[in-house]
Amino acid sequence: MGHGTPDNMNWAGLLQNLLLVLHLWQITCDSSVWFSVPEEQEPGVLAGSLSKHFPPPYQLLTQEYLWMDKNTGNFYTTEQKMDREALCPEETKTEECIILHNAVVGPSGDLIQFPVIIEDINDNAPHFENGEIHLRVSEDVTVGTSFLLDDTAQDKDAGYNSELHYHLEDSDGAFSLKVEENGSVIMLVVQTALDRETRDLYRMALVASDCGSDPLSATATLIVTVTDVDDNCPIFSPDSPQNVTIPGDTPKNTLVAQVRATDPDLGLNAAIVYSLSPKVSERARKLFSLDSLTGYIRLTQDLQSDNSEELLLKVLASSHLCPPADNQVIVSVLPKAHQELTIKIGFIAEHQNQTLVLQENQPPTALAVLELEGDSSFKGSSLSIESEVPFTLNRQNGKYLLSTSKPLDYEMKREHHISVIVHRRSAKGSVIAASRRVIRVMVADVNDNAPQFLQSQYQLEVEENNQPGMSLLQVSASDADSGHNGRVAYRLGKHTPTIFNIDSVTGQLSVYASLDRELQGEHKLTVFARDSGSPPLESAATVYLHVLDQNDNAPVFLTPHFIFFIPENVPPFAQVGGVGVMDPDEGENGNTELHVVNSSGPFVMDNTQRTLRTTTNLDRETQDRYELYVLASDHGHPVTLTSTARVTIFVEDINDNQPKVILPSSNFSCLTVSPATITGTLVSKIYATDEDSGINSEITYTVAAPETLQNHSPFQVDSRSGNITVAKQLLQKDLGMHHLFVVVRDGGKPAPLYTTVWVNLLVNESMEPCHLDRVPTWTGTPNLGQTPSKAPICEVEGTRSEERKSQAKEDETQ
Repeated sequence: MGHGTPDNMNWAGLLQNLLLVLHLWQITCDSSVWFSVPEEQEPGVLAGSLSKHFPPPYQLLTQEYLWMDKNTGNFYTTEQKMDREALCPEETKTEECIILHNAVVGPSGDLIQFPVIIEDINDNAPHFENGEIHLRVSEDVTVGTSFLLDDTAQDKDAGYNSELHYHLEDSDGAFSLKVEENGSVIMLVVQTALDRETRDLYRMALVASDCGSDPLSATATLIVTVTDVDDNCPIFSPDSPQNVTIPGDTPKNTLVAQVRATDPDLGLNAAIVYSLSPKVSERARKLFSLDSLTGYIRLTQDLQSDNSEELLLKVLASSHLCPPADNQVIVSVLPKAHQELTIKIGFIAEHQNQTLVLQENQPPTALAVLELEGDSSFKGSSLSIESEVPFTLNRQNGKYLLSTSKPLDYEMKREHHISVIVHRRSAKGSVIAASRRVIRVMVADVNDNAPQFLQSQYQLEVEENNQPGMSLLQVSASDADSGHNGRVAYRLGKHTPTIFNIDSVTGQLSVYASLDRELQGEHKLTVFARDSGSPPLESAATVYLHVLDQNDNAPVFLTPHFIFFIPENVPPFAQVGGVGVMDPDEGENGNTELHVVNSSGPFVMDNTQRTLRTTTNLDRETQDRYELYVLASDHGHPVTLTSTARVTIFVEDINDNQPKVILPSSNFSCLTVSPATITGTLVSKIYATDEDSGINSEITYTVAAPETLQNHSPFQVDSRSGNITVAKQLLQKDLGMHHLFVVVRDGGKPAPLYTTVWVNLLVNESMEPCHLDRVPTWTGTPNLGQTPSKAPICEVEGTRSEERKSQAKEDETQ
């Protein structure tokens, strides 16, 4: 037969299913029974009662959020709070969040279903997805123009709790809000005219508040950038030169004047182009040039004029969409002098070949004394420095002291040219720009700059087992100083492992030995760059070296030989023992998998728990020991590495076998004993075996009879050997059949197993074989497993009396 269900059980199951269907058919769903509960209630809050609608008893089938009193029908909130937004995440703001509950009510156990509406409370504040909202508005926008704000706030609540109102803060009256379509559309309205040149940025707070009884709100920063339009025209600055006087011997390229116009717009809207008016005379055009971008007016040729002359330059400043602004410059040319004034220089600071030499970073320092020599007809002549340079010229007692105005920086500028101009005043009082003297200043470098690495940190990945001497990377640092001060040498930190080396000149970092990720997976190296200045300066960079794994380690078992003990009565798939294995590699290289190999035994590896399990029932009496091997393989690439471990499993015995009686062969066996047998003679033997081991197989033999009867029996059974001997001299009364009911027990714990056997002995003068027609009957206690029974011996006396009578008749006949 198979494992199917008997026919009568199939009919019973079908009948039970049919009754269940009929019962479910009677389930009622009364739409008039419903309840409403606010969300997020504390445990133990009364949510409703079924007592008004249905008779007791009551049982709520699902008690995750509510529990019900079976007697009153009242149901209350549980520790699991009801969060409407979590229970009904897909519901719209207008739909109700309904949870259906099932309960069994009434004496007949009717199944009902009733809805519980989860009411919303204001437990969610509005939320802006972005904390800042940016908007660009042109400055020429019309007042009243509206701009759509894409970022609106969201509120997870429902009803009034999710209805949002918006307002602006810190708008200074420049903007207002217009909200449409129930708050889903927000428009920013321009309230006043904007002027980028007056204010180009507005930072406001957009506040969203819900309509809950205790309103919650959220704020986003609304940043409005006012963009520029070309709404301004160039204007000449008031300090633009109007009148300029130059001597008649002024050289070519001399800067005569600079005109300046401004436009408050931005970028291309503020671009200004300078040009000369078409009305400027041809001589003026021939003598002067105007830079269209800078407004510089320069001489285009050397002047050699002995006559006075006045030239009018009309300059135009133009920009896109604007009429040009104009400015007039009058250049007066005076006759050249008959004798040049000269500048005499007395050097104070270090100088070489009329060139001053000054170290950088020095505080303001006196460099030279300048003095005018020449034509005495020019009284009140003066010296000044042309253009902006870090030098000053101070007049003291008719002489001029040349000094630095701030420390010089060699790295910014290594050489300066100071152009000193002589201003001469004639008897008529006119100012004439005359000859100049250029003083050269060389800046000497000092070691004031430490080397600078291109990167402060370097990230590097290298596979382990690399070739010794492998180059890792080249670091580079530059020094703004010159000469020795800028010559850089590289070194590694003192605590750097000796396997790393860096070329002091090139900065090439290399490793002399193979890296082993299992020993150290990360290396942090500090590289120093030092210049050759006095004192030297240095800086540091950090190199983070990550050693990448290779599959260079096979799995390692915790022991080469695992030994487990398991009882033979464990069920299939029971755990035998854990097989510990590790692989020091990482990732797939260290991900190991175990398999049982070279074994047909009933065992398999559970890789999820690294456990050896049985697959079938075990029987120690069939096999008490298993030898197998477990193979561990990693998932490395390109080669998979493996290792094996030996596993020995000893099946421990349990007391699952009863003793088996070998002798006597059956309960019908009978043995004739002569009455002349002397005391102590071995007349028979009980022999039994037990397939178990240890104490489970230690057998004892006990006659199941009260001690009083045992003492009167002429036979005794040795509890260990099972030998049956004559205990005392056989007498006339001992003639006849003796039935010994022997209990054969093993030594199993906690309860031994046993079997019984009848030993039938006939004491008779005649030694003819005896036989039994039926097996004697034991009428004592059925519990024979623990201790020898104290119950009466079996009732076989009637049979013995009859046998004695028969024996007596036989003796008489003989």
